[in-house]
Amino acid sequence: MHKQFFTLDYQSVTTRARLGTLTTKHGQVKTPVFMPVGTQATVKTMAPHELYDLGAEIILSNTYHLYLRPGHDLVAEAGGLHSFMNWDRPILTDSGGFQVFSLSTLRKISEEGVEFRSHLDGSKHFISPEKSIEIQMGLGADIIMAFDECPPYPAERDYVKKSKDLTTHWAKRCKEAHARPDQALFGIVQGGVYGDLRRESALELMELDFPGYGIGGLSVGEPKGLMYEVLEELIPVMPQGKPRYLMGVGSPDCLIEGVIRGVDMFDCVWPTRLARHGMAITRHGNLAVRDKPYSRDFRPLEEGCTCYTCQNFTRAYIRHLLKAKEVLGIRLTTIHNLAFLIRLMQDIREAIREERLLEFRDEFMSAYGKDR
Repeated sequence: MHKQFFTLDYQSVTTRARLGTLTTKHGQVKTPVFMPVGTQATVKTMAPHELYDLGAEIILSNTYHLYLRPGHDLVAEAGGLHSFMNWDRPILTDSGGFQVFSLSTLRKISEEGVEFRSHLDGSKHFISPEKSIEIQMGLGADIIMAFDECPPYPAERDYVKKSKDLTTHWAKRCKEAHARPDQALFGIVQGGVYGDLRRESALELMELDFPGYGIGGLSVGEPKGLMYEVLEELIPVMPQGKPRYLMGVGSPDCLIEGVIRGVDMFDCVWPTRLARHGMAITRHGNLAVRDKPYSRDFRPLEEGCTCYTCQNFTRAYIRHLLKAKEVLGIRLTTIHNLAFLIRLMQDIREAIREERLLEFRDEFMSAYGKDR
């Protein structure tokens, strides 16, 4: 890991928002940042050069899925994820904890780790904190995550307390197992929607002195307002000089509100999943371009958008592709959705620099969700 992994470049005087720089072996990342998700070592339908063109500085891949297929040993043999997928900018891998959480009917949690059955073929596997780190060291990402237990929402306080304690215990084991100095290992703060448990989790992990901290177990079904309340209580406890990563969050409103509260990093499958369902993100909310009203609409997905899709194709053409089940339709909506969020983060960073983030939020939200 680079000795100056995170630099705090500017702290807003009107909000908790800040500008920073992550420095890794594979380049720098300006924060706040949205990370496109490449679950299977690919951002769905996108080639690496297209992500470069969009301005993506870092992407995320998934430990659980790559462990099951093609296997971390194979990826390591190929030279690591960067070489395997021909991506020479930074990569973050999650620990697999959330995917195991989502397999609630197929898994069994103990203090040692998690036994689960593969969603691919039903085969039995066991991931411990040490195994998660072994997999992620083999994958070779620039930023990796400690193995955690993600409680559902809602969950009883006693369960969440035990989950938080287990996550801390596992974080210690992850740190002991980690042996690659070119990787930054982040701890993950848990605690559900209980403010005191969140603070306890953060303080316990801070004693381990990780170079950065994920905030897990949010955006799992709780109301957005409750998520914001948790962030408002938690962020002041977290260290000022280290990055804060809100995991699994990516809608425009949540990105803006998260940044206002001091979050530096975000990821979510939402924009690419929306694209596969024929939905385009716009300043006026989501556009269901697959729907019949757009069959003779010869405007771009969004007027004024400079992405490749909007500069070259119409809603009518994209709808035709989607209805015909042509892959290009999904590619074009994906390009636009990722371009929208990457550009939104650029606008957010500019608004922070100019101390007008709250005004930016109000202007954006006044249009977002309106009918076109």
